[in-house]
Amino acid sequence: MSAAATDLALARAVDDLRRGVAVRVADGPFALHALPAELATSESLASLETHGRADLLLTPERAATLRITNQRAAAGARAVLVTRMPWLDLVTGIATADPADDLATPLKGPFPTRDPGPHLRAAEAVLVLLKRAGLLPAAFVVADAPAAPEMLAVDAAAALAWRRAPRLRVVSRARLPLEGAEACEVIAFRPEDGGPEHLALVIGAPPSPPLVRLHSACLTGDVLGSLRCDCGPQLRAAVRALAAEGGLLLYLQQEGRGIGLMNKLRAYALQDQGFDTVDANLRLGFEAEERDFDLAAAMLRKLGVGEVRLLTNNPAKTGALEGEGIAVVERVPLVLPPNPHNAAYLATKRARQGHQL
Repeated sequence: MSAAATDLALARAVDDLRRGVAVRVADGPFALHALPAELATSESLASLETHGRADLLLTPERAATLRITNQRAAAGARAVLVTRMPWLDLVTGIATADPADDLATPLKGPFPTRDPGPHLRAAEAVLVLLKRAGLLPAAFVVADAPAAPEMLAVDAAAALAWRRAPRLRVVSRARLPLEGAEACEVIAFRPEDGGPEHLALVIGAPPSPPLVRLHSACLTGDVLGSLRCDCGPQLRAAVRALAAEGGLLLYLQQEGRGIGLMNKLRAYALQDQGFDTVDANLRLGFEAEERDFDLAAAMLRKLGVGEVRLLTNNPAKTGALEGEGIAVVERVPLVLPPNPHNAAYLATKRARQGHQL
């Protein structure tokens, strides 16, 4: 299958999952039919179970927060299967996947779990597709059911490779005067795999090496002015800094550290229950950091930039760019005062994520 056809099949699989439709993910002779847990209904689960029992697939992060991983789930497993027992019905399964009511109705178990074994790559691929769909990374899965003509089938290896070596093309360039930076050009990039578009703002006349800011989209902070994070003030301060000497701002569509807007709002609800930003993401089943800075490196290469002065407090961004062959000759801090609503958030970034604030 060509790369274009593979990308199309994966994009269709993501669309099906977002609509609550099951997909087949195959790794050679081993396959999983997967139905997103948060969108499952009694009818769709019954249809899935036509050819066997549907177990519950979770990430190790979600399993760990529920304390349900036992000796049958190998240490370091990248996916966990919860064996469906008679009492683990649809409602209980969804509650196991969704942490919204963990504190109000703590789950007691028992939860017999196991490593996916020969279905590990298929299980990991299912989780990749669910994350790409902006859904909770949890699914009801049936192993090795016969292929169904009405169910889209995708290759596990292709799904697992989807985020690697991003292929981008420039779609448009235009003048975009900004408040505080009127000499600005916007360059729009579209990934060839059908993912979201990303922007590069070329401000002024960038020197060599240019000052560069990687900024992940934050609708609540950038647009609505949320005080829960520092994203909006960081964006505006970065534009001012770039306007002063010229540089590039890469605006990456990776909301909520890559978990998506809806899941970020779920994380906010968990933070209101007392969890910090890291633990909220883990309870949702995500890693603390889900962003893909390979995209930024690919955009810089398209713009002919091989070395940068990076405007950031996050050493992970420096490591990610250097790992992709972009030399970071200097880290330039971006210092902003906290407010009463984001002080704990910033403390978590400093203490648990290594941000140099």
